[in-house]
Amino acid sequence: MNLDAINDIPDIVMEFLEYHSTVRGHSDRTVAGYYLDLKILFRYLKRRRHLVSKEIPFQEIDITDIDLDFIKSIRIEELYRYQSFSPEFENGTHSLSAASRCRRTSSVKSFFNYLTLKRHLLDHNICQELDMPKRQASLPRYLEESECERLLAACDGAFAERDYAILMLFLSCGLRVSELVSLNLTDVYEDHVRVLGKGNKERVVFFAEGCREAIDDYLMVRNDENVKEADKKALFISRKNCRIGTRGVQNMLEKKLLAAGLDASRYSPHKLRHTAATLMLKNGVDTRALQEVLGHSNLNTTQIYTHLDNAALHEAAMANPIGRKTKDEIEG
Repeated sequence: MNLDAINDIPDIVMEFLEYHSTVRGHSDRTVAGYYLDLKILFRYLKRRRHLVSKEIPFQEIDITDIDLDFIKSIRIEELYRYQSFSPEFENGTHSLSAASRCRRTSSVKSFFNYLTLKRHLLDHNICQELDMPKRQASLPRYLEESECERLLAACDGAFAERDYAILMLFLSCGLRVSELVSLNLTDVYEDHVRVLGKGNKERVVFFAEGCREAIDDYLMVRNDENVKEADKKALFISRKNCRIGTRGVQNMLEKKLLAAGLDASRYSPHKLRHTAATLMLKNGVDTRALQEVLGHSNLNTTQIYTHLDNAALHEAAMANPIGRKTKDEIEG
């Protein structure tokens, strides 16, 4: 997210975004979420307090004049109303989903925590009393082991080896799609990959022999003769002879799901990550080890193994049955 191009928010909000982008190293997607949520908050408050004409479209309400005094005047009941406010339905006949309300509340809490704990601009953090909306618990959707095998067996065509290796890394290692597309040739080792995750946190993810075989088969046919110079270090190459992107992986997965007779509308690269995690848990992996494998901890690049040593992470990878399957076993 290019913060330099933003000119429609108060300085104090810009400072908050810069803190999360540079100091905390949060992803562009996270920073963009904060940006949108806080814009809606201040526009909503100005509209609710009758500080702007009703004739002005919501998206055109100027909030650059919001200052610390205005922020200090915010009441908790206003924040509760904001949780479910939708600018598309200002009359209140429509409310946001629980997930959206939770995300929005999280953004506001993070902003007030920054003002209170990092900038020391507020004597009292009103968000300490702000409850998170109740969210219905649901299990993440995932593929059964037999469905994983059907998906892997559906890889054919000119890019069969590449697609098979991509799917095997998802199902065996539980990578995020952003992590997979950013992999370079130099990130692949004998029994593990080095992954750059959220917040630029680096971690090691081990894989078993089936995944190693899939990568080797792909590397044997990988041809970078026509690949753009800047992308020759990329592990996975697209049909356009450049580093494959998130959209390219999503499109490939959709085609393979359909070819395998699976519902493509129900699954995404992130659901394959859920699948890997579920298969590991079902096969006895300790949840702390799984936390490390998936990169859900707060460890930075110099503290990767604070909780567990390499042996535990290696054991987690070996416990995933898909990662141990060879191509002959899949196709047989």
